[in-house]
Amino acid sequence: MSDANPDTRATGRRDETCRICGGDRHIGNSFGLTTTCPSCHGSGRRAEDTGFHDVTKTKPSHYRQSNKVEVAEKVSWPTTFEGGRLATDVRDSATCSAADKPKLIREIIDHETAHGQCTQTFLKKIRKQIRPRLAT
Repeated sequence: MSDANPDTRATGRRDETCRICGGDRHIGNSFGLTTTCPSCHGSGRRAEDTGFHDVTKTKPSHYRQSNKVEVAEKVSWPTTFEGGRLATDVRDSATCSAADKPKLIREIIDHETAHGQCTQTFLKKIRKQIRPRLAT
């Protein structure tokens, strides 16, 4: 029967020196600086390797919702009364082309977004574009 410590027989690694530092407990870099061995953490002996490392997240902050902002639904019709009435006039206009109608409605929505309401100058500008053309 051997006179070795029972702990060393079970693991076989208790007396083995660290592979990284060679048992010196420190490692040096190319600049001449030394630091504690990252493998044995300064013990000089080979670290126990169980094979598993638990990474279970237990903090409540790990279960928080992400801080991503939900994508706002794109507005498809003006929200103010004046903008809605102007967009209806654009939609029902017989003189405005079918390709120009969506562009003008989008311009109304963009103006409302930027200014909060449709200004009198803007209303006149849009009405001028949908007004029937006079024959000369």
